Amino acid sequence: MFTQSKLPNGVRVLLAPLRDTQAVTVMVFVKVGSRYESRPLNGASHFLEHLMFKGTQRRPDTLTLSKELDSIGAEFNAFTSKDHTAYYIKATKQHVDLALDMLSDMLVHSKFDATELNRERGVIIEEINMYEDNPMAHIEDVLELGLYGNTPLGWNIAGTKQGIADMDRAAMLRFKEQHYIGENMWVVVAGNVPGNIRSLVTKYFGMIPKRKLGNPFVPQRQFAKDRVFLAKKNTEQVHLAIAAPAYAYDDKRMNALSVLTILLGGTMSSRLFIEIRERLGLCYYIRAGVNPYEHIGHLAIQAGLDKNRILQAIPAILESVAKVAAGGISAEEVRRAKEYIKGKFILGLEDSESLAGWLAKQALFQKAVKTPAQRVAAIEKVTLGQVKAVAKHVLRKDAFRLALIGPYKDSQVFAKFLR
Repeated sequence: MFTQSKLPNGVRVLLAPLRDTQAVTVMVFVKVGSRYESRPLNGASHFLEHLMFKGTQRRPDTLTLSKELDSIGAEFNAFTSKDHTAYYIKATKQHVDLALDMLSDMLVHSKFDATELNRERGVIIEEINMYEDNPMAHIEDVLELGLYGNTPLGWNIAGTKQGIADMDRAAMLRFKEQHYIGENMWVVVAGNVPGNIRSLVTKYFGMIPKRKLGNPFVPQRQFAKDRVFLAKKNTEQVHLAIAAPAYAYDDKRMNALSVLTILLGGTMSSRLFIEIRERLGLCYYIRAGVNPYEHIGHLAIQAGLDKNRILQAIPAILESVAKVAAGGISAEEVRRAKEYIKGKFILGLEDSESLAGWLAKQALFQKAVKTPAQRVAAIEKVTLGQVKAVAKHVLRKDAFRLALIGPYKDSQVFAKFLR
């Protein structure tokens, strides 16, 4: 399904051919995100991602860049997380040369024009405002700030509004020079790749600077001690998140945890959806998900709840979770969860963009890149006993953290539910 190689400058290359498609995705991952930042540079990774689309020496502005890609019907975007930044172009197979050229040009030759940079400050501040005004999205920030504390892993990916307004251009560019280097970069080409793809990747990404990484990254391994985190907002619907400390990316128990998460709150037939929404009518949405990082991670349950029934909803959710933690899981539930994971995974691999992203995440955070067949086999091997063991270990009431966005200011009202 894929081959791996390494350019002389340290750039790692993953090639994943899909012959039953006319599309090809070129995706570049850089192992840098907000957890690599200092407080004065909080938001720099995301800021740099925005600026990559503001013009290069050959393509002097955003309009030139977008017109060239629009003229071939390409899809293009970028995203920043806490531990990586990615850029991608998805086009028909005839235009893979342009995709490689465009991405390398942006990553190496972007101008970072001071006027454009200052203009983009306002754009990012409005992006921060947008997320803060959307409680369904903002609850994740509230939860992780509480869960990981005043540390880079607890900070907002986009930074703070004041921090973005004050961020120094020269310091940002030094940060870029430290991290946008060969040994910190992965290029993934997935889809209908041409026969000369290796020479094309070498041509365009052989120019990435070859330097050693700067100061070694010191990973966070501890959770904060506080257990209830409130963000006061006069909303009609309360947004809640309950987190349980869990596992890092490469933990051997992650497959069993994934199965547990699906049967707990990953589908419309999951425990929490049926019991809390369908039977009790306490929420509009409720879901569970796994959030792994390097060396640390957590499981999170999120819900949008009626503010007048919040004191009924929280114990109902905890009671449902407690039943699962106590081993109240059937073999049939595990079977269905495994089939759901496999089905979603296999369908996703039909898209070159999804395939590229899946391979790159493994390359960044796993000891080895697995094939799709190996991933499916690993899920099939998960047993009922393994899922029960993970449930008992992770779903412990004495380890839960609770975050809320709503008209509340007294955390003690909610702390009692975690005792």
